This record gives sequence, C-alpha cells and structure tokens, in this order.
Amino acid sequence: MDQDQSGALRVVRQHRGTQYNISFLRKKENHMSQLTIRNVNILDGTGTEAFYGDVTIEDGRITGVGDATGSVTNNTTEIDGDGLHLAPGFIDTHSHDDGAFFRHPGMEFKLAQGVTSVVTGNCGFSAVPASAHMDSAKASGGILAGIQAGFTDLEGYFEAVLQNKPAINNMMLTGHNTVRSIVVGHEQRAPTREELRKMRALVEQQLEQGSCGFSTGLIYTPGKWSETEEIIELASAANLHNALYTTHMRNEGDRLLEAVEETLTIGQESDVHVHISHHKSAGQPNWGKVRASLERVDEALKLGQRVTLDVYPYTAGSGRMIEYFNLEKINRTFAEVIQLASCAAFRHYEGRMLVDIAKEEAIDITDLVKKILTAPGGEKTICVHFIIDEKDIETNLAHADMMVGSDGIPDLRGRPHPRLFGTFPRVLGKYVRERGILSLPEAVRRMTSLSAETFGLQDRGKIQAGYWADLVLFDPATIIDTATYDNPKQEPTGISLVVVNGNIALQNGQHSGAGAGKMLRYRREAFG
Repeated sequence: MDQDQSGALRVVRQHRGTQYNISFLRKKENHMSQLTIRNVNILDGTGTEAFYGDVTIEDGRITGVGDATGSVTNNTTEIDGDGLHLAPGFIDTHSHDDGAFFRHPGMEFKLAQGVTSVVTGNCGFSAVPASAHMDSAKASGGILAGIQAGFTDLEGYFEAVLQNKPAINNMMLTGHNTVRSIVVGHEQRAPTREELRKMRALVEQQLEQGSCGFSTGLIYTPGKWSETEEIIELASAANLHNALYTTHMRNEGDRLLEAVEETLTIGQESDVHVHISHHKSAGQPNWGKVRASLERVDEALKLGQRVTLDVYPYTAGSGRMIEYFNLEKINRTFAEVIQLASCAAFRHYEGRMLVDIAKEEAIDITDLVKKILTAPGGEKTICVHFIIDEKDIETNLAHADMMVGSDGIPDLRGRPHPRLFGTFPRVLGKYVRERGILSLPEAVRRMTSLSAETFGLQDRGKIQAGYWADLVLFDPATIIDTATYDNPKQEPTGISLVVVNGNIALQNGQHSGAGAGKMLRYRREAFG
C-alpha cells in the first residue's frame, strides 16, 4: 500500500487471477459514506477491462473504488449490483437540449439511456447569447423550443435552468447562428468589420463564463451565408481558452471532402481543437466516402492538428425540413426518403413517409413538400431522412477516438427520431454485443472519459476516487434500445440504475425526480 500525490491510498487487489490498482480517498474522521454500490464489475472509463468490486460515494463524489467492507454506517444507502457492470455516466457530446432543460427538466429520455451529462449549443444554435429583442426559439427555427426569456448570457441561462432542478448535467457551446442572428440578422451578406467585432465579443463573453467552445451549423440559416474567414475569426476566440471549434460542416454529401478541408483549415488558422459533429456521408451516391474523410482526419492528426469526431448509430438523420429544400426546385429524390417527425401544420402527418402521404392524397410529392413548408408554422417542421449507409456507421464507430452524440431534437409532441431515446444502449447492444465493432471497455471509454476530457467536464468520465459520482449500472448481455421510427418514445432495457452527482436518478425503471444536475463550466468547477 502506498499514497499517491492526490492523497489517495492505493492498494493492489486480486480478483480472478488479475491484479488491479484500487484507490480510496482518505476520509475525514466521522465523515460517512452516503451511498455504496456493491458487487459490480467496474468499467472505470479508461478502456481497461472490468474488475470486480464496490464503489462508495459521499457528498456527491466517489470516495472509494474496490472493497467497501466495513464502510457501512447508519447514513449509508446500499445497493447490491449483483454482478452487473458499473460505468461512468454516459456523456452525450451532441445534443440540442438547450430548451429541454426548461420544458423537460426531468430529462427522462436521457436518464433512461444512462446519460448523465450533455453538451448543448450544437450546430450553431445555442440558448445564449440571447437578446431581449429576439425570440431564441424562433431564431433557431424551433430547434431550441422551450427556452424561457429573461437572460442574455451563459450565467443567466445557468441560473434559470437550475431553478427547475434539472436531472442531468449540462455543458454549453456558443452557437454561430445564434450570434449572427443577434448582430447581423438573417441577411444574406458578410458582416461589417464592426459587426464581426460585436460577434466576437459575444463569443468571448460566453467563453469567459464557461462555454466549452464555438459551434457552427454551416448548412443552416444564417450560418450558410458566412465565408470561411468569418468562421476563422470567431473560432479563434476559443484559442484564448484552449476551447473547441465544433461544426456541422458545410456539406455532408457530394462535397463532403471539400467541407472537411474547410474544417481543417479553420482549425489550423484559428489554432483550436476541431470537433466534427455527426460525421457521415449522406445520400446513396456518397456512401463509403467516410473512409476517405477519416483518412484525411488521420493525416491531420499525424501532423499534430487536434481533431476529434462523433457519430450517431442510425441510418437516418433529422432536422428542420425547410433547411433541406429550395422551394423553387424541390429535390424529389430527397423528398422520397423523408418521414415527418414534428409537423404542427398537419399533425396527422407525423410519423408518416412523404411518399405514402402523397400517394394517399393523389398529390405529387414535390407539391406536398411545398404544401407543408408554406403552411403556417411549416418552417418549424422537423423531418427524419434516411440517407446513411449502415456500413458507414460501423466504419465510423471503428475509428479511433470516435465519440457518440445523439443529435436528438427533443420535441416530444410528435414522433422524434428514435436516437433521442436510444443512442447509447444501441451502441452497446447492437455494435458492441451483436456486431463486435468495438469492445465494451473501449465503447465505454468513448462515451465517458474521452468525451469528458475533450469537452472539459472536470472530474467526470471516470470511476475514480475524487471524481463526481455520475454512474450507470447495466447488463451488457441485455442492454438495447427499444425506440423505433414508428414508436420512438420508448425507453431502453438493460439499465437498472443511474446516479447523478451522487444521487439516485433512476432505479429499476423508476425516475426519482432527484433533480441533482449541475450546470458545467469548461475545465472549471460547476456553476453555482
């Protein structure tokens, strides 16, 4: 036994013929554990094989990893893990839950799949900065629906969210589309020098308050009207904080490789860590291009550039339908692979394919698209589009350091993409257990410690003494998503316990309503 620099005691324990280093924090006298999880196979998040033991938790943090014999007190809640696997809580690196923290603070659709932290503000749309003269939800086309008014910056947003006692933790990016809407509006032009200065000042303010980076959505309005130089100038603000530039690239189909080059150029010129969101090659003619794209990323990595990526494990994407069509020239081929998720103008269309609706109504599919998008509220229509090859998903997941992000849009009134409810169990059930694309310890590492380190979630992502107790207990033999495109609002199976900041948030399918989530700041202590 010895003591490391953190003051933790380190012992070596034998289990099934293998030695493991186990750590315990020195406890203050009379400082009692609040929660002990016993008899579990511990996947600590580092990618190493599971080892058998117990985990003790006190005041929201992990105090012991190993043998908790003798640690029980009158103040301790004990849970027998019965040989299941205990991992750090999963981190959703790509979410659009900015408004969900107001509309659905229980975040049941995330907790049920083992997610304890999300990164919001993706694709250039973020709740902050905000303007008293602009509806944030309207500026995002409804993607950020549910956001309350009354704040203008990150700290104000955090304060407002915490009043709702959120169930999970939230790390925020600062969105380019949001910033541009405030300063330039939705005008199709370059910003003036003064406007660019104002935009950068807004980005810097959020970074100073704890944002983990700057995000773009370069296929969306108004970001699609920006030139590369504008993005470089704004992304370079993240350099001062060693933060990230994350991007929904300008093209994920025919011009995917050109978009990757632009992304890498932005990272080089602004000297920031680049993160490519939901990496894919969209549209059947482009299937397989992800291999060339990943090869280009690997070249950049070898030259010392900081580049990471994430992927969702589904063959369909989802987003605002109006962003995918030129109403003067409707893309018939694309329309034929669309299912409607949320359609306020025609609720009876939700969950149905456009081709089926068009056939039933004896209308040309291009006219149907116009009918939907030009109806009152039609611009807020969310669609699901089947554009991705299954082999490309496996190629992505097999790539070193590929993280996982759901990209779910939390509009629960219609039939959202099933990734909102099933992303993480789907990876563990289908691609780990059934397909063997990556090992269980490696998959957990991608969902936990790698994501925490990349996005700056301090003291999270590992089962280690001193870390926050965000944990998920699951059965690797049964965990699987149950959400489907026809019935998407179904919770997965195989997860028996979720702990957020030391509090039981979900147990045996029951949501506790503990509301223990925190608002996180990049590589700093949480807000408040």
